[in-house]
Amino acid sequence: MRAFWGSQLEFFLVTLLNSLSYGLLLFMLSSGLTLIFSMMGVLNFAHASFYMLGAYFAYQTGAYIGFWPALFIAPILVGILGAVTERYGLRTVHKFGHVAELLFTFGLAYVIEEVVHLVWGRAPVDYRVPESLDFTLFTLFTTQYPAYRAFMMLISVGMLISLFLLLTRTRVGMVVQASLTHPDMVEALGHNVPRVFMMVFAGGCALAGLAGVLGGNMFITEPGMAFAVGSIVFVVVVFGGMGSLAGAFVASLIIGTLQTFSVALDFSMLGVLGAIGISVSEDSNWYGLWSITISQTAPVLPYLLMVLMLIVRPRGLMGTRES
Repeated sequence: MRAFWGSQLEFFLVTLLNSLSYGLLLFMLSSGLTLIFSMMGVLNFAHASFYMLGAYFAYQTGAYIGFWPALFIAPILVGILGAVTERYGLRTVHKFGHVAELLFTFGLAYVIEEVVHLVWGRAPVDYRVPESLDFTLFTLFTTQYPAYRAFMMLISVGMLISLFLLLTRTRVGMVVQASLTHPDMVEALGHNVPRVFMMVFAGGCALAGLAGVLGGNMFITEPGMAFAVGSIVFVVVVFGGMGSLAGAFVASLIIGTLQTFSVALDFSMLGVLGAIGISVSEDSNWYGLWSITISQTAPVLPYLLMVLMLIVRPRGLMGTRES
């Protein structure tokens, strides 16, 4: 009995740590999209593509000069690409309204994916965890917890604190927030508002690139990674509240925990009924439905949660009616 409860406790703690690291990675990715939307009103459908570019740039840069320089260089390269995109793409179509912006970013996502196919091919690339972080940080019962996951969490928390301090405690943050609500006054004070928006877009893309650098070698770096994670990011942003960084943080942890635990839980309603002595005939119309395990429903649970949130609270967890 003691061994049973020990194994259950081990499962819970290890899964909780994994869900925390995954949730923080989701926040790093969704924070950039939230920042861009809250400051510019642009819902960037190509945001996950910048995440993919961060992983590929880190892979290519790391092959020549190592992981640690790539950790800084790859997000900067993605940020520069984001600045160019805003200056010569989004700013041009902005006068045609939000629909044109959505179509532009939607098309950009496909362009980036095809460029990745041309440069790196369609197969996954060999982007691995660096040797300096490829060791066991600690052993929890019988499970060895990798140091790289702890490193991901450390970078994510550091990014969260830095972003909060930048937006609330610095002159740059004040100019950025004022440009959103009072652009004419900011221009009258001598600031270039279009340049501010370009830097915001570049910063959001750089955050996505940083998430790609950290997540690409932990999961997999291949051309379909943008599509795989892109929809989850939009679930996080909508669930947390459009334009709310605090909401994106809470939603990331909730979605990360929900997905990680649901994938690991391999039992069904049929098994629960059998455990309490209730048998269900295989001829029953509900037999197939009750035999579905929680792990089988894991991919659809975040979207179900988003739909429920939109029904109960359309503005999201911490969003405002204005957003």
